[in-house]
Amino acid sequence: MNQRLMLLDTASLYFRAFFGMPDSLKAPDGTPVNAVRGLMDFISRLVNEYQPTHLACCWDNDWRPQWRVDLIPTYKAHRVVDEVSGPAPDVEEVPDPLLVQIPIIIDMLEAFGLAIVGADEMEADDVIGTLATGAGMPVDVVTGDRDLFQLVDDAAEVRILYTARGVGKHERVDNAWVRAKYDVDAAQYPDFATLRGDASDGLPGVKGVGDKTAATLLNRFGTMDGIIAAAHDPESDMGPGPRGKIKAAADYLEVAPTVVAVRRDLALGSPDLTLPRTPADPDRVLELDKQWGLGSSAVRLVEALQGPAQG
Repeated sequence: MNQRLMLLDTASLYFRAFFGMPDSLKAPDGTPVNAVRGLMDFISRLVNEYQPTHLACCWDNDWRPQWRVDLIPTYKAHRVVDEVSGPAPDVEEVPDPLLVQIPIIIDMLEAFGLAIVGADEMEADDVIGTLATGAGMPVDVVTGDRDLFQLVDDAAEVRILYTARGVGKHERVDNAWVRAKYDVDAAQYPDFATLRGDASDGLPGVKGVGDKTAATLLNRFGTMDGIIAAAHDPESDMGPGPRGKIKAAADYLEVAPTVVAVRRDLALGSPDLTLPRTPADPDRVLELDKQWGLGSSAVRLVEALQGPAQG
């Protein structure tokens, strides 16, 4: 059987489930379970469609690592709750009705035997980057985060299943998709994001450089190092406008690439990512189903793990 690895940006999916599934989905005791059931349904749908042989639920052990904040203090700063003014609309604060569901999600994933993989002081992106690099099999990364476009590698068969428009309307992102969208190759995406900035991550970018200029510079000079070298080379054909902007942003450009780059070298041990064909702990699944009213979502996930009917 051909092997295929599916890597889930788990928080991206359970946030989407929480906000997309009706809050009328509750356990017998009234606890909301819309994120739990929505995540289970997403996994079932994706497993049915792509038939992975391996799967990891990648975890944000730290969604805003201090080492990134030390380099760029504005990194995700707008998502931190301001105790005076309250949360911003896109704040990372987990709503209470979702917060109570996260332990249930962990229990459910463990009962089914789905691997949960995280790393201290690291985001799920870094776990995904490490597992996707050198996986030795085709990889599907499921996320709504465009930062992960940098992992796209046609030769290594790494692609993104991009869920920004919903899991049911996800897009399959390969290098041609990135090129058509941003006029750069996927490998250039981190430098592109560094140059133009990304408000959703609190990256200021180079002042005065937008998408078009960033793409033009990368297509002409190839990499960030090439762009910086050209800016300091009086013989290069870089125009005076971009040259001045790149020089003025020297301090930012010294640290931003480290913040933007997804780590690919974490020591994750050797987690067993084999997709189970039956729940690891069927009795526990039944207990969770009874306690939390997982109902048809549990049935669908059991059936998805079994794979297509034979015969």
